[in-house]
Amino acid sequence: MKFTCNTKDMNAACANVMRAVSAKVTIPTIEGILIECESSSIRLTGYDFEFGIKTIINASVQKEGAIVINAKILCDILRGLSSETVTFETNGTSVTISSALACYNVSGIDANEYPELPSVQGGYPLFINKALLQKMVSQTIFAVAENESSKPVHTGLKFEMSENTLRLIGVDGYRLAIRTENIKYEGEDISFIVPKKTIREIVKLTGGDDENEISISIGKRHIVFEIDNYSIISRLLEGDFLDYNAAIPKTAATTVLVNTQDMEECIERTTPVIENNAKNPIRCLFDNGELRISTVSSLGRVVDRIKANISGDRVEIGFNSKYVLDALNAAETDQIKIELSGPVSPVKIMPLNDESFLFLVLPMRLKNEL
Repeated sequence: MKFTCNTKDMNAACANVMRAVSAKVTIPTIEGILIECESSSIRLTGYDFEFGIKTIINASVQKEGAIVINAKILCDILRGLSSETVTFETNGTSVTISSALACYNVSGIDANEYPELPSVQGGYPLFINKALLQKMVSQTIFAVAENESSKPVHTGLKFEMSENTLRLIGVDGYRLAIRTENIKYEGEDISFIVPKKTIREIVKLTGGDDENEISISIGKRHIVFEIDNYSIISRLLEGDFLDYNAAIPKTAATTVLVNTQDMEECIERTTPVIENNAKNPIRCLFDNGELRISTVSSLGRVVDRIKANISGDRVEIGFNSKYVLDALNAAETDQIKIELSGPVSPVKIMPLNDESFLFLVLPMRLKNEL
């Protein structure tokens, strides 16, 4: 195998593909990047048995072939090169990497030892605007569970597709985030759960605002995202996802209209005296045209108030401040509507005039009196 390519292109491609290289499984083959060259391009692949990234870049190919090179070594070498082009040449499993006056010789691994990536054939085709998907993910992924201590299936973001509608759902046992958008889709109703790691990598590859579309192919156990010249393949999570419709309160004893930024800033002013979000809840009193927020810990106490339009019963309720702030930060509206059904029921946070998002936060038990 022998080829020459642009150093910056190769460096960028390897850096992205390396995200799929295993950091936990110490198998030399999947600690590497598979490089396959043919005709006038090379294909780079990283894969850890659950998540994979592939991409193609242009190259001047003198001799076709394939090799696996340790990802960290390869990326470290490429980052240090200053010349415009770099040349790779193999002799058996020995690899020579040369650029200007720099020349490296590293050990590779036979490409035949690299695992074959799953394929998705005959799945449901789906196209989503890159910027739209990125926004929907940002408004839901914060509620996806970080680890499997509660329920493995909740470490993924659930996609629900129905006629011209896409809905994303994230849940971690303490809060729920739902984001709904109209898109062009006329297929059958389907749902699937994508691991949080995969979603994060997709967001990184989508970059900033972009009117281009992401192509998604969904199989029974795997999913493929096509983003520009990258392919991301991932396993899907299986299991019983929360019946979120049953978890959402159908009625409310108290309805609150409040300025989103005012409420954010009020809660943030309590954080200097919060030692532990899980142990020091903020106390929210909704009554008489104002929201009173307070908290107490061994560090001190704080009380603050903002105006609010309140209708219904007086309610005093405790929250993990981080969970409420995450929901407010994701709302992206000047005003929000909060619906409460009592001090121990989940609280709904929504936009005023549409159903594009819904956040549900479980309350915390209050102990100390202020």
